[in-house]
Amino acid sequence: MRIVHVAPVESVIGPLGEELTREKLPPPSTSRWVARRKAEVVKAVEGGLLTVPEACARYGLSFEELAAWQRDYARGGVKGLNQANVASGRKAAGKKSERHRGRREILSPELIDVVSI
Repeated sequence: MRIVHVAPVESVIGPLGEELTREKLPPPSTSRWVARRKAEVVKAVEGGLLTVPEACARYGLSFEELAAWQRDYARGGVKGLNQANVASGRKAAGKKSERHRGRREILSPELIDVVSI
């Protein structure tokens, strides 16, 4: 058996084309996860700057949550990680948007007769 030592990665290219190092990653205390920060973590994992277990431990993420970020980033880049896009995906699955929640539909008199039959 041959043991191969891989040199640790010092930096990767971030989601916006910038150089990312461990020092430039979001701080471990991050509580507000905007799309750019999620993308930085995804790119750090994909580039080998962080391992999946390191990223999960550092940011208090579950494996499933990190995998969802990776999936959303692969599908739509930074924009794919926006909460608005996540919500619109739910809306497509049949839920009403906030704008329509609680709004009464106004029926024409012809439809009222059909509904009351």
